Amino acid sequence: MAGYPNDYSYQQHSRPLPQQTYQQQGYSPQGGQQGYQQQQEYTHQGGRQQEYSPHSPNTQQQEYTHQGGRQQEYSPHSPNTPQGGYQQEYTPHGGRQQGYSPQGGYKQEYSPHGGRQQGYSPQGQQGYQTEYYNQRNNSNNSPSPGVQNYSLQRQQNWPEHQAVDVDYKHLPSHDNRADKRRSFRHIELTNGNLVLDCTVPEQVLRNVQYTDKDEFTKMRYTAVTCDPDDFVKNKYLLRPHIYGRETELMIVMTMYNEDDKLFIKTMSSAIKNISFLCSRKKSKTWDGRSKINQRVLKVLGAMGVYQDGIMQDNVDGKPVTGHLFEYTSQLMVDKEYSIRGMDKNVQPVQILFCLKEKNAKKLNSHRWFFNAFAAQLKPNVCVLLDVGTKPSNTSIYHLWKAFDRDPGVGGACGEIKAELGTACLNLVNPLVASQNFEYKMSNILDKPLESVFGYISVLPGAFSAYRYSALLDTAPGKGPLASYFKGEAMHGSGAANAGIFEANMYLAEDRILCFELVTKKNEAWKLKYVKSAKAETDVPDNVPEFISQRRRWLNGSFFAAFYSLANFTRIWSSGQPFYRMMLLQVEFIYNAINLLFNWFALGNFYLAFFFLTQSTIATLDTYGREMFNFARSLYIMVIVTIFICSMGNRPQGSKKIYISCIVLFAFLMVTMMLCAVYTVYLSFKGTDFKSYKEIKNALKQAAFRDIVISLLSTYGLYFGSSILHAEPWHMFTCLVQYTLLIPFYVNILMVYAFCNTHDVSWGTKGDNGSAGSLGSAQAVPGKDGKQMMKVEMLHEREDIDRAYENLVKDLRIKVHEEKKHRDAATKKEDYYRMFRTNLVLAWMFSNALLVVFFTSDTWNNIFTSRASGTVVFNPYLTFIFWSVTGLSAFRAFGCVWYLILRIIFG
Repeated sequence: MAGYPNDYSYQQHSRPLPQQTYQQQGYSPQGGQQGYQQQQEYTHQGGRQQEYSPHSPNTQQQEYTHQGGRQQEYSPHSPNTPQGGYQQEYTPHGGRQQGYSPQGGYKQEYSPHGGRQQGYSPQGQQGYQTEYYNQRNNSNNSPSPGVQNYSLQRQQNWPEHQAVDVDYKHLPSHDNRADKRRSFRHIELTNGNLVLDCTVPEQVLRNVQYTDKDEFTKMRYTAVTCDPDDFVKNKYLLRPHIYGRETELMIVMTMYNEDDKLFIKTMSSAIKNISFLCSRKKSKTWDGRSKINQRVLKVLGAMGVYQDGIMQDNVDGKPVTGHLFEYTSQLMVDKEYSIRGMDKNVQPVQILFCLKEKNAKKLNSHRWFFNAFAAQLKPNVCVLLDVGTKPSNTSIYHLWKAFDRDPGVGGACGEIKAELGTACLNLVNPLVASQNFEYKMSNILDKPLESVFGYISVLPGAFSAYRYSALLDTAPGKGPLASYFKGEAMHGSGAANAGIFEANMYLAEDRILCFELVTKKNEAWKLKYVKSAKAETDVPDNVPEFISQRRRWLNGSFFAAFYSLANFTRIWSSGQPFYRMMLLQVEFIYNAINLLFNWFALGNFYLAFFFLTQSTIATLDTYGREMFNFARSLYIMVIVTIFICSMGNRPQGSKKIYISCIVLFAFLMVTMMLCAVYTVYLSFKGTDFKSYKEIKNALKQAAFRDIVISLLSTYGLYFGSSILHAEPWHMFTCLVQYTLLIPFYVNILMVYAFCNTHDVSWGTKGDNGSAGSLGSAQAVPGKDGKQMMKVEMLHEREDIDRAYENLVKDLRIKVHEEKKHRDAATKKEDYYRMFRTNLVLAWMFSNALLVVFFTSDTWNNIFTSRASGTVVFNPYLTFIFWSVTGLSAFRAFGCVWYLILRIIFG
């Protein structure tokens, strides 16, 4: 018994609260009333602490903390407690913790938010416990000063973090003791750069496979103060480079302000792909500190990648351009916000998280990736992912395999599908259904065709891959990457000097990259479509968002197509074999024909509608003709409305008008399809199908022949190719919606796009303002002339663990999605624009209706039947003439009466 300390439940603060002892009483363990020892202490806050030795049958410890909380603890040797001991703790916020000692006892915790956690503690011989967490005894991970470290077997199965719904108004405050215990540390610069190796929270090292090296126990933060092009030149070193590793696969995930759910969807899918590959490496980059969703940072923090409170605004006066976090994580967060590790076979993934200080768009993020990180690690294959895109569990492997099998492949893409939701409920939205059909047919018809020729016009930036060596420039400022990043200057600080053609062209910068890669001089690269690599992406589900997205897509693809056609001769110097050059020549001719038809799509669609209705009118009576004449007039009126709304109105501010036009165009599409069917019916009317000669004569009729061939070449091709690819289901679930929305695609989207060629933005405002002040690293003199920086940060293990606990508690809270609202200035501007549009439309259409009615056959028939004499004179013209006469007479009366009054009264 003499070997036990007097206080078995050892407690130690890294920074004890200042206190003053007023009274202390005690008895020796061997004597006094049944071996009774009591220690009583009054702190300066008025609290009280009582402590009993572990050998007393009534052993008890009680402490009143400075917040007024209470802690009770029973020794494992007390006969009044269960075997293993009992512990109860009231936290500063009124929470409670109960538990048995580490000899296999039971533990229950009430969190400050009202949640509860239960579980069995790990086995141990002695079971020493600090105030906050059991510390790990690792040779490569020594405890922070002031924190006792005891050896305990690591707990393998740790509780999941379930989301709970909490009333924000009554949410208790966090345990912010960690924030108050920051201190300044003197950090030696690494190659003249500020690099911090931060201990990861103890909880991150549970339920993982490896815990013995710095890449698992330390998270590295680097404050980058240079442009990404100067990253290597300024001697910034990444961990994989330091470890001398070869990087086979590197993945970049770009993000603007997407929420945590979209991030988890993409990140978890990527990690599952990495687990499938087993030994591949991973990297990621980001977009704008002021714009990033804060809950995404908490997800990264739960994985050990990010820690709050260590980022710096500047380093010795030099502003920080990027905050780089490096950590080899073995955890992932699933859609239920459960933190997974070995239980889901999560493999170690090397993560580079670059949080840019200012939002500079997606191209700038890719420049960090290619010119800073990839330039140092030199990966074989680079995979591009957008947050919100979810690749299947083996998709990245199939993309990588395409490069492994064929050394001539310079780029590849997979099949991107629209996310349909649970039980395909998203198809209830016609807009989502039409996009699903569009995506499927593109992946069945367009991508395979282009892959056969070796040149895919666009590898989608949301899910594609490139061979890094194929992207490298042939000379400074010349090559695929140099051409790709010209788009950043077009829309950044150099936008004032950019031409409108180039600015629109670089809205589709991924198309430029594909063209530059295939035509790279003397290297003969080709692009490939990999059907087995599939990914889902969230598509716009509302009209304004969809119109804004397609404005950028249509303008970018149109001008990029012109650029590729104008420079098609470069394929003859690309080093391609002769047969591929001929194939590429054929493909460019095919693209030129498609571009020509896209240019005249608006007129061609109206002419098809006009001629179909005209052929139907010839067989109808007067009222039938009037109905179709009205339909054609309605078509013109809707087109004019779209033109006026597109000239300055935002889709978000004219949502009702656009939806109304979509509905009217769907009605006109139904009218056109009925006319086509009726024309076919008339061609076969009276035909004896038993007579081959009569059938042959019917087929010779141009109207029938042309309509049938056109419909079969379109819808027959859709059905046939979908069945060949064993994917016919979209034909039954989405064909009708897509057909009804064809006029919307041809008319509304193209009109809005061309009417807004002056808008060369990506649809997001570049907020480069401050996201809040961070710390500042100040230079201080060091020993032997070493460069040192004074940095304020958390460094005690218990503080880091407490901060992690707060982070996970926040992540458990279920956040209700808030609808985005326009700010007051934007709302007012939209109101003014809408008023102008309504005024112009009312003025124009009231006049148009007047003209249509009095020039219609109905009006002509009315007044002709009542006319007398040989000369037919329109009564409306009589009305106009007499109206002019009456108004003139009234003015003459006023003029004369004024003169009379002037003569009489002066």
